[in-house]
Amino acid sequence: MVQKKRRTTSVSRSDKKPLPPQGWAILIGIVVLVGAGIWWLSYKNENEWTYVKRFGIRLPLRYAVHGIDVSHHNARIDWDKLKKAKGESVRIDFAYLKATEGATHLDRQFARNWREARRVGIRRGAYHFYNPRVYSNQQAENFIRQVKMQPGDLPPVLDLEVEAGKPPEIIIKGVRNWLTIIENHYGVRPIIYVNEHFYKKYIAGNFDEYPLWLAGYSRVHLDDLAGAANVLLWQHSEKGYVDGIRGFVDFNVFMHDIETWQQVGKR
Repeated sequence: MVQKKRRTTSVSRSDKKPLPPQGWAILIGIVVLVGAGIWWLSYKNENEWTYVKRFGIRLPLRYAVHGIDVSHHNARIDWDKLKKAKGESVRIDFAYLKATEGATHLDRQFARNWREARRVGIRRGAYHFYNPRVYSNQQAENFIRQVKMQPGDLPPVLDLEVEAGKPPEIIIKGVRNWLTIIENHYGVRPIIYVNEHFYKKYIAGNFDEYPLWLAGYSRVHLDDLAGAANVLLWQHSEKGYVDGIRGFVDFNVFMHDIETWQQVGKR
């Protein structure tokens, strides 16, 4: 058999066309977009947001301590069912209870909630809804009359979410007076509860020495809002469910580790 001579072709280096500048720009753009996407997905879920069917909402499972806040709006609570409620690895570790408002108002469920939370072993705390129209010393006295704290209880909270037509300087002065009276009485620094707007308007630069409880329902993190060391609690949802409570309930997380949690409220 006669072997045919194979024809060979060669491509010189000069035949290879370099990638034009436009092509390099497209390639670099794709790499940047992919990298940014990966970074964003990782950043967005740094708090390990996970839907927990038992509670009907996503929870930031990065944090170990979860809790709720309630008032008479949540009606009569079955605290035994609440104590047993569990979804994924999450239990209700604490509950803040509305105690007082203004100079004379007492939440009609407070006495029972205060007693029952301690009985079932859910760590409890009390909060006062601040009314800028009422003298702050009278509001502090109202809280002191109703709230008898015991070892293990969480610090008192001032809930600031209405302006009542008062100028900022009056609100700031009254809030400071309430906080001072309460700290002197109980021997522990109170926590301030505010939303993002009130934090920027009244708290930042005026009460930086106080621990904070921030409400932020549309946020995936609070990193850009306030110093992490100062923020103890984050109210991240108002649409949760939990056994023992009819209807929606606010969900919160403690934003530090277990060791710090155990020290909160100690005098």
